[in-house]
Amino acid sequence: QVQLVESGGGLVQAGGSLRLSCAASGRAFSTYNMGWFRQAPGKEREFVAAITWSGDNTYYADSVKGRFTISRDNAKNTLYFQMNSLKPEDTAVYYCAADTTRALRYYIHNYQRTGVYDYWGQGTQVTVSS
Repeated sequence: QVQLVESGGGLVQAGGSLRLSCAASGRAFSTYNMGWFRQAPGKEREFVAAITWSGDNTYYADSVKGRFTISRDNAKNTLYFQMNSLKPEDTAVYYCAADTTRALRYYIHNYQRTGVYDYWGQGTQVTVSS
């Protein structure tokens, strides 16, 4: 069982920045591929960013490319999400998720799919005011 706990959400003005963290339990975090998803009211959960277990490969939704950065510190069992130049349309609950079972060659072609991930955090609210 893997527990994921997000933190760092809050209220920020448009153009501002936030840094989300996702702390993972267990000793195998360095073997997990990780993702960030978000869900706005009345909308489906959507992919935002992903990172492979080593950190060598990162992927982003077009809507956040160039503004958001996903990273990880395997020594600290922590996933990070730096969000800059925030827009009101970025308002959502943000979730981190762990893929603990997929082979890398499968993951790099399917990281956008929620079904790839085995464990999810409880979410952290990000609200961007205009």
